Amino acid sequence: MAQDKLSRHEELRYEYLLGNLEYLNPQQKEEFGYLYHKKQMSMQEMSSGYPSSANKEPNYERYDDYGDYYEYYDYYDDDYDDYDDDYDAYVTYDEYDDYDDYDNQVTSQGLPKYPQAKKSRTSKRKKKAKKQTSYLDYYEGIAHEEPKATKAKKPKKKNHKKRFKYFLQFCGFLVVIVMIGMVYMFYHGVHEVSSGETKYSAAVVEPFNGQDSHDGTNILILGSDKRISQGSSDARTDTIMVMNIGNKEGKVKLVSFMRDTLVNINGVSYNDYANDQKLNVAFNIGEQDDRQGAEFMRKTLKDNFDINVKYYVMVDFETFAEAINTLFPKGVEIDAKFGTVDGQEVSSVEVPDDLNMQADGSVPNQTIEVGQQRMDGRTLLNYARFRKDDDGDYGRTQRQQQVISAIVNQIKDPSKLFTGSAAIGKIYALTSTNISYPFLVKEGLGVVTSGQKGIEQKTVPAEGDWTDDYDMYGGLGIAIDFNKYQKELKELGLR
Repeated sequence: MAQDKLSRHEELRYEYLLGNLEYLNPQQKEEFGYLYHKKQMSMQEMSSGYPSSANKEPNYERYDDYGDYYEYYDYYDDDYDDYDDDYDAYVTYDEYDDYDDYDNQVTSQGLPKYPQAKKSRTSKRKKKAKKQTSYLDYYEGIAHEEPKATKAKKPKKKNHKKRFKYFLQFCGFLVVIVMIGMVYMFYHGVHEVSSGETKYSAAVVEPFNGQDSHDGTNILILGSDKRISQGSSDARTDTIMVMNIGNKEGKVKLVSFMRDTLVNINGVSYNDYANDQKLNVAFNIGEQDDRQGAEFMRKTLKDNFDINVKYYVMVDFETFAEAINTLFPKGVEIDAKFGTVDGQEVSSVEVPDDLNMQADGSVPNQTIEVGQQRMDGRTLLNYARFRKDDDGDYGRTQRQQQVISAIVNQIKDPSKLFTGSAAIGKIYALTSTNISYPFLVKEGLGVVTSGQKGIEQKTVPAEGDWTDDYDMYGGLGIAIDFNKYQKELKELGLR
């Protein structure tokens, strides 16, 4: 039946409707159903041996899978379930009154004109979403692929990183400028003293063969009673301390040695085994030997307590007071404590004021009250040197530790090591030490930090842990157990 064969225009219309199946309205669905049924009838006719009027055999290869269409289309529209059983009742070709004008509905290329919805961003997104389940993937064998998830673009941080980099460079530049200025002012202060521009004379750096310790750095601290009017051979020391910094525990460790402790001094004692010399005698003898007091004290501590010392700091009265007044313009806060005097509790004591020594050599007294207060450099010096209470030299040793701890704990602002660089340079020039300025800056910050973690203090010997004895000159001293204290110093980490 030749009339069942689709015309050229019907073929084009059929293919167009098939390609837009998802978007057909009810009338277009009916049109598609009619064309589809007509095409099926034509294909059945061909298979029955009734060819169409065309001489060329039509190519129906692309429609081989159309027999499966109804399985899909039943999901799309239930009205087509019984279409094959009652096609005449469904629609007739004559019912399409305007179909004769179909030529007016095609383009110049013979393609049908089909109204399309206006494009919008929303419709595009919807079409993309629907395309994932399009029937074309089913009929034409196009593999269904999940759309690749697009990664969210990270905000650009290049500009932020550049600004931060420039900021760091600027800060680094300022730090360098400040450090250069500080170093310049420091050496300017040193030059003022060494050139004689001040009333003070520069301290002499003594020979010192320092040795490294196993944990941290040991620094020998000596307080000399040497006055400007006195020669080096007359110098004495009543402050003998070893400070350990930079250790694994991150603490400042401070050990005070009582000056009257009887020790063996090589070349001075009766023999190599006799403990017949007071510890502070080592400093005096060394000073008489071409100013080697610090080095002689280092050897004596090594021989008797088996500890190594790397650096030394020797401060006289005036230098100490000047340093305190420079670093602490408002004074050092301290809780003044004294032992009993002749068995009686006291609220104040009279202490020698050595810095105000008169022209005739007499030394006036200064009254220091018990309790919390702020002390300037002169008062703090007199407090640390006092030993006329019942605690004697042991009480003085305890006050010296208290003074050092107060200084370390109150340098909470590291800038104190950098501000007033010229003044600090003066103090450095007035202090006899082998510590270099770079080490002072580097380890000084470590002392400030470690001081906040606490200061571990020890006195050698401990209170009452000695017996009275006499040196080779008949002077009263104290005898101790060296094996015991060597072990304790090792446990403390100073060896």
